[in-house]
Amino acid sequence: MWIRREERLAMSYFGQEESIFSQYGTNVEQTLATIAERYIGANPSHPFVYRLFNREGFTRLHDYRYDMDLAKKWPDMRNGQVVYTWAKLWMDQPAELNFGMSCYGPAKVYVNGKLAYASNISDDVAPERKNVFRAMLNKGWNPVVVQYLKTASGCGGQFGTGSYKNFPLHFMNPTPEREGWEGWIYSEPTERDLLPLLADGLFEQDNALRWYPSAQWSETELAQGTFGRQFGTVAGRSALAWTKVESLLPGTQAISWRGSHEGSIALYINGELAYSAPASGEFCVDAELLFGLNNVVVVSECLGSRWGFRLQGAEVSGDVAWLQPVPVKGLADHWLYLGTFAQEKVPAIHELGEMHHVYDDGGEGTYWRADHPETWVRPYLENPLFGKWNYPLGVTLYGLMQTGAALGRQDYVDYVLKHIEQCTSVDAYSLWDAARYGAPGVNNQLALMDSLDDCGSFGATMLTAARFHEPEGARAVAGRIAHYITQVQDRLQDGVLYRVRGSVDFMKDTLWCDDLYMSVPFMCRYFEFTQDASILDDAVKQILLYKKYLYMPELQIMSHVYDFKFNKQTEVPWGRGNGWVLFSLAELLLTLPENHVQRDELLAFFRELCAGYLRLQGTNGLWHQVLTDPESYEETSCTSMFLYAFARGIRLGWLTDAQPYVRAVRKGWEGLTRISIDKHGHIYGVCRGSGYSFAARYYKDELSWLLNDTHGIGIVMLAGVEVRSMIRDLQSK
Repeated sequence: MWIRREERLAMSYFGQEESIFSQYGTNVEQTLATIAERYIGANPSHPFVYRLFNREGFTRLHDYRYDMDLAKKWPDMRNGQVVYTWAKLWMDQPAELNFGMSCYGPAKVYVNGKLAYASNISDDVAPERKNVFRAMLNKGWNPVVVQYLKTASGCGGQFGTGSYKNFPLHFMNPTPEREGWEGWIYSEPTERDLLPLLADGLFEQDNALRWYPSAQWSETELAQGTFGRQFGTVAGRSALAWTKVESLLPGTQAISWRGSHEGSIALYINGELAYSAPASGEFCVDAELLFGLNNVVVVSECLGSRWGFRLQGAEVSGDVAWLQPVPVKGLADHWLYLGTFAQEKVPAIHELGEMHHVYDDGGEGTYWRADHPETWVRPYLENPLFGKWNYPLGVTLYGLMQTGAALGRQDYVDYVLKHIEQCTSVDAYSLWDAARYGAPGVNNQLALMDSLDDCGSFGATMLTAARFHEPEGARAVAGRIAHYITQVQDRLQDGVLYRVRGSVDFMKDTLWCDDLYMSVPFMCRYFEFTQDASILDDAVKQILLYKKYLYMPELQIMSHVYDFKFNKQTEVPWGRGNGWVLFSLAELLLTLPENHVQRDELLAFFRELCAGYLRLQGTNGLWHQVLTDPESYEETSCTSMFLYAFARGIRLGWLTDAQPYVRAVRKGWEGLTRISIDKHGHIYGVCRGSGYSFAARYYKDELSWLLNDTHGIGIVMLAGVEVRSMIRDLQSK
């Protein structure tokens, strides 16, 4: 008898000797610790990367594509001329990626020297159309060149990442002169074919054309002084320069610095005033450095047409090294600059190390920059997972945090808090960055919030984390999320949350059971945080309205989606979608006051769903990708959510006939440890992020599982935590 490919996969995630069960049996604590430590080890807590960016280059659109309108850059360009844009992308591993292009005229995209996309005559006159294509990228640097032809319709395009929600691509300047800078460079108009010349590592000065935006000052600009060329010369305005000096000798050592300045000057070392003068002149500073890093700050006020300072080499009794105040990719020297300010708004010296801080300049706000034309410092998230804000990571961190609390592992909790605070502390900056540059380098989903996915799941984890330590910025973020869910997210007339639009057209006008988890747990946590009963009542309302649209009473389970284009359910019981419903209902029941008028109705629904899911548990203890199809693969994330809710329902008395559920939990946990978790803590069998379909075969045959997918890691840990609590509770009784 032939075995279907899907069945082979489900039966053989790994050999039984490789399972976590072969090491620890069903021991929950050891299993949880193994999963947690693998995840933390694979995703170290790296900070954001700071890079230089030239604001006279291309800014971005909401979907992270760069707006390359070259007819605006070169208004006198002739029809028939071409302009080249040039950048490079780094890849840790070979991968095929999506790219998106909307054309203002004819365009060709070359990746690693090979043609990846060429517009057709229809694309050339349809700038509103996003053309998605795929290209293979190699490990390491991948040069990307776009050739734009000028016609009467225009020149250029909107080009960049095709999947901005999860993978916003940051392109880097390609030439050695701008190594480490983010963004693209572009050529002057030409009739020449430059493609053979645009090789990785080519210097701009060796090229046949001039490249823009300009990275170097003109002689006239250089003569205006350090501050004058960057900020202009408005009398009475002040600016700051910041660097660090490392003293390599123990104790203290004397220094003697000489220099000159135009405008007033105040020089601070480690926050202490070392020298000041009210007008231009020369100076000599005698001071002491401490062992290690020393902050050096220059504050100056503009008094005339030249404005700046020069600090010459130090005469010291030991060795010193000049260092950048924070590591900035592309910064060739060691100074950062900030300005300009009216006298009453000059930042305090102790504030300058806060790189997530936008400084009040009396206008739109300002941030650090470098001594190049219109060149600013910006943070970028370049970690695959740590420091990212998205809904699967919200569940992952929730599971890791609860595991740390259950096992008494403060290091797990601290890791979660650090991840969350890396996001929340830069929230105000990322909003400013998005307004200034089109799309921020960090917090892309939080800053450009436009769906429940972007806020509710991670927001709920953030508020749970606040029980341990309130992350910096969390209160403001929570308020923005609550406002979005209650005031902005689309609803039908009856108040139910739904999707009036989607990332693709077919998702428009749909209601997904997934969205209960993207809303209800946050509402519960926000109620606990603020005691605003209205948001808890809204959570109750959502559960009951989703039941109205998605419940299939004959099976006592849920359809994945209701499609208002057809005014009917899809009638496909996707495993994880059902898991989200029961998981969210279990979170609500834990929060809901015992005397709430609708608590009994919700408890009855919880019991109905549990009965429906209990009947569908598979032979090995797991539930299947399509709940009613035992030939679909055994899926880990829905199994974990059912176990989580069952175990909680047993422990808290929500399930009055508990024994069948106790057996189901024991069987399910053993199934996970035998089938889904290997001895190294890797998680198998988690369905990848989904679309939806009226056809069950989409979920069964096309919606495959991924190794260590973040949709499942945290949920497995949460199931383990609840199973452990249930076992302890039953033992105590």
